[in-house]
Amino acid sequence: MLRLTEIKLPLDHPDADLKAAILKRLGLAERELTGFTVFRRGVDARKKSDIHFVYTVDCTVKDEQSVLKRLRDDRHVSATPDMSYHYVAKAPAGLDERPVVIGMGPCGLFAGLILAQMGFRPIILERGKAVRERTQDTWGLWRKGKLDPESNVQFGEGGAGTFSDGKLHSQIKDPGYRGRKVLTEFVEAGAPPEIVWVSKPHIGTFKLVGMVERMREKIRALGGEIRFQARVEDFEIERDEQGMGQVRAVVLADGERLPTRHVVLAAGHSARDTFYKLYDRGVHIEPKPFSIGFRVEHPQSLIDQARFGRFAGHPQLGAADYKLVHHCGNGRSVYSFCMCPGGTVVAAASEPGRVVTNGMSQYSRNERNANAALVVGITPDDFPGHPLAGIEFQRRLEEAAFKAGGESYAAPAQKVGDFIADRPSTEFGSVVPSYTPGVHLTDLSTCLPEFAITAIREALVAFGRQIHGFDMNDALLTGVETRTSSPIRITRDRASYQSLNTKGLYPAGEGAGYAGGILSAAVDGIEVAEAVALDLVKPA
Repeated sequence: MLRLTEIKLPLDHPDADLKAAILKRLGLAERELTGFTVFRRGVDARKKSDIHFVYTVDCTVKDEQSVLKRLRDDRHVSATPDMSYHYVAKAPAGLDERPVVIGMGPCGLFAGLILAQMGFRPIILERGKAVRERTQDTWGLWRKGKLDPESNVQFGEGGAGTFSDGKLHSQIKDPGYRGRKVLTEFVEAGAPPEIVWVSKPHIGTFKLVGMVERMREKIRALGGEIRFQARVEDFEIERDEQGMGQVRAVVLADGERLPTRHVVLAAGHSARDTFYKLYDRGVHIEPKPFSIGFRVEHPQSLIDQARFGRFAGHPQLGAADYKLVHHCGNGRSVYSFCMCPGGTVVAAASEPGRVVTNGMSQYSRNERNANAALVVGITPDDFPGHPLAGIEFQRRLEEAAFKAGGESYAAPAQKVGDFIADRPSTEFGSVVPSYTPGVHLTDLSTCLPEFAITAIREALVAFGRQIHGFDMNDALLTGVETRTSSPIRITRDRASYQSLNTKGLYPAGEGAGYAGGILSAAVDGIEVAEAVALDLVKPA
């Protein structure tokens, strides 16, 4: 096949125009083109007066080598790479040992799936509940202010990504096209087919619920075992005189011991008790940078107009998104994170007495408000000391937000105009908050360190120069956003994917500090599953 890039067409182009553009690019008659598929379709909105589609297509022709030779100097025409997924191993007959996967977010889900597809019959342990039961518990917090610490936005089948925008784009390098495997599996599980080829695919929460259930049953049909409400309480690790360890078993909260030499740790970024237990057992852990801030809400129509101009509301474009960054005078950087067009701000706490926010959209992205996190990057220098000091730093901010919100799981909020002017908000403006179980207007400066407040104030004004109205008085800030990524890294060997000082422990995904988002976490799960499989089949 041949791959053609940078084919530009208007938003309202007829279907036949794409084929015509391919023939023109290749200089071929119609009879010489035997077929084509869209690999990627993006939107170029850099000029609001000229918004258009940009296609990458794969096509078959009668004489591929002749075309490649004739167009060898055209950098937009090349041979299509092999994007099919190739399993690295197959479980030998009679293999008794079963790998254990901790966590069933995107990383654990795909680690378990790949291991099952290779015949290794993994045991997947999820501390939370199955996705539909978990959804009921999550709504219990959103509607009634009742938190279940083991079943919420952070814990349960599908992981934190289930209650999100379902964004499936990533900036990771993926030479093995494992991301393609992820998208293909999602489509087979019921995701919209276009996620394979649109440039910024997303799914939305309601569709994700059914997909996760279908993938669960696929793993079980392949011999995998999935246990819910199975929190890992401890790890049995045997260490030699030099401190090098080997995993021997995991111990569940009910006291059951599961012997295993291969543990995929895909617990997610909020499994704080698990991180402390691993640290107590001598597993090497390092602090890492992460970010803190607030959620900001605007009318989605404002963002559409700012990004698309006269094309705002065009059915081919949908709700507009944005990506912003500002380098502040105090040396900090503020950036938008996890932007949710036409979405809602959601309660994402997992511990009593703490408030955490996140963003979510449905597939339609048709809610009134746009929201995104506005966050400030911080480093271990901001929380020095213990390797797990970042967790305590997060907790202090979440406790401050709980207090500022009235100690009822309502979130503290402030209008952007009041925040910039350094005065408490006392009444809402035109932007109605979407966060449930509710918000409490206050002064958000008590919820983050002074350097973060100063930086966000400056950034809001700067962003207003990039997106007209971004710093509008009535836009709403809701706090706090602390779970942008894990505050730790459970460092692993680059070749074997195992912990630096604990063999058989495979840190993976967001919680271990190796991913950020659904797609990158799923890809990391695949890579770790491959490493586990290769270790299981190597000669003793």
